[in-house]
Amino acid sequence: MKEFDYEQDFKRIDFRQHPELYQVGRGEQGVLMVEPYKGEILPHWRFRTPEIARASADEIMKLFEAYRASDDFVGMDMARKFIQMGYTRARRYANHKGGRKYDNDREVLPRELNEEKAAAAAIFKAEWDKLRADADYLARKKAHQAKYG
Repeated sequence: MKEFDYEQDFKRIDFRQHPELYQVGRGEQGVLMVEPYKGEILPHWRFRTPEIARASADEIMKLFEAYRASDDFVGMDMARKFIQMGYTRARRYANHKGGRKYDNDREVLPRELNEEKAAAAAIFKAEWDKLRADADYLARKKAHQAKYG
């Protein structure tokens, strides 16, 4: 897998029109850069409470399925990235008050478990696990990477 290209003109590229320019990358790379998907998914991305996280994950999963129905792998992968980011951000807030993991000297701050944020993270984690096991998504991902890198 080649490195994620942060030098692309993300402000001008419509990745729905140019899926050949989309790179899966590692983890959440590009999640807040790739349009029009960022604009479509970000308004639904929330994790403050378990109830809000559930509604958010459900809406993003609906978008994932709509992208699948439209044969839009880039949209599917971007929805996956937002689900994954829901988990990672909620976990950070579950472990570190205010979401700050490091102090000014880049030392890891002590953990303080926030049960509400941990429950929100668990909601996103369950959905992320489903996506990582989705045979159709995985086949589309492999095909995209084989065709475009």
